Amino acid sequence: MSDDDQYDEHDPHDQHDQHDEDGIRIPVGPSGDAPVEAVPYGGDDDEVKRVEAALYARIGEQSPEHRLTATRRAVELLGDPHLAYPVIHVTGTNGKTSTARTTESIVRAHGLRTGLMTSPHLVSIRERIVIDGQPIEPSRLVENWDDIAPVLELTDQELTAKGELPLTFFEALTVLALACFAEAPVDVAVIEVGMGGEWDSTNVVQSQVAVFTPIAIDHAKQLGSTVAEIARTKSGIIKPSSAVVSSEQVPEALVELERAAELTESTLAVEGTGFSVVDVTPAVGGQLITVQGIAGRYDDLFLPLFGRHQAHNAAVAIAAVESFLGRGTQALDEDVLSEGLAGATSPGRLQPIATDPTVVVDAAHNPHGAKALAEALPVAFPSEHVVGVVGILGDKDARGFVRALKGTVETFVVTQPPGERALDADAFAKVVVDEVGADRVVVEPSLAAALQQARDLADEADAEDALVLVAGSIVMVGAVMDLVHREGETK
Repeated sequence: MSDDDQYDEHDPHDQHDQHDEDGIRIPVGPSGDAPVEAVPYGGDDDEVKRVEAALYARIGEQSPEHRLTATRRAVELLGDPHLAYPVIHVTGTNGKTSTARTTESIVRAHGLRTGLMTSPHLVSIRERIVIDGQPIEPSRLVENWDDIAPVLELTDQELTAKGELPLTFFEALTVLALACFAEAPVDVAVIEVGMGGEWDSTNVVQSQVAVFTPIAIDHAKQLGSTVAEIARTKSGIIKPSSAVVSSEQVPEALVELERAAELTESTLAVEGTGFSVVDVTPAVGGQLITVQGIAGRYDDLFLPLFGRHQAHNAAVAIAAVESFLGRGTQALDEDVLSEGLAGATSPGRLQPIATDPTVVVDAAHNPHGAKALAEALPVAFPSEHVVGVVGILGDKDARGFVRALKGTVETFVVTQPPGERALDADAFAKVVVDEVGADRVVVEPSLAAALQQARDLADEADAEDALVLVAGSIVMVGAVMDLVHREGETK
């Protein structure tokens, strides 16, 4: 149930406008960044695809540049649109998309017009730029792109003249999002970091609140091989005299956040001491949570998201909004907070998408996310027999992922995600067999066939509550959601 860095799954050069062997449309990028009912299934129009093509022609998200100068120059030429609104900036290793989305929903419930930038996406690139709770309208996306395109070209020319690479995909996307928020206009923007923090292109913003979800090792090649190194990079989003809100962290990560907060003369509220989750009770369609915030206590709030980790994400979001609206000195109105939490969504995160048998998808793709999934699934969807459809990318910790799930999943149907970065199903199956035994493993490279086989196995299981779990790759989750959506359209 990872909401990890957007670079994990998106590779425009092998995903754009493709279909796999089963006819499943391969999403141009993964992740649920728009309300469930507003995920734009069915494809975007030609004009949006023109914008996508222009973005995807740039250096991909797998090769981020460790620089801010390029993005700063582009927004400077645009008249600094990112300074037109305050910002809540969110980073971390897992949980940041859900935390950003929940934060935005609470802020919007307070009557403020919001912008939300998250990555990656499940179906449409428009999910990455959300205005007032809805993916940006196609016409607004295209108009804003056409407005900024000449500036991006000028920036490219200046960069290449200095011997630097032109703006990357994510740098250009960041400029587009910041311009869209200014044009809307929004009262506040909640912006999720792409990767790391210090040199991430979103760090051109002047945030009032910096939010940190749990920090763990991932993207070691780009961020560092220790938690301390990664936390140091992520702490770079803290601006002078800002409010810093953090999930509970391992000691080596917390030390880095404390150091950065002290150097910037910022306040720091950490889960466990500055605020906390008091109680979590499973409920139909989600859970009831009681949270001790920075400024007030909030009892029995309904959160329509599953998993104890989502309760902790919600607590961080509440603390972030308390810090934004009243610098942590004024409690939030409980009715408004309840409205905001009730409207929170996190597509692709422990989300049921079909019945008979129940099919649940989750974006977990690293051991940390898989561990949270293993803890949350039995509480949210009690089952005596879980059939897992699993596929993973070649650069992920496949063994750690399987180890986290082997006590939860009874049978593993091993497949592979769409795209060239996928770990071959047979290669992945060897890892799974080594961990759980051959009698619990079925191999099916075709994603559609793997899903059907898992459904059949669940139907045949001697358990009335048998279910299918799809996890391991965000882009695979997006493809399965699209497949099931199309099934519903043909019925």
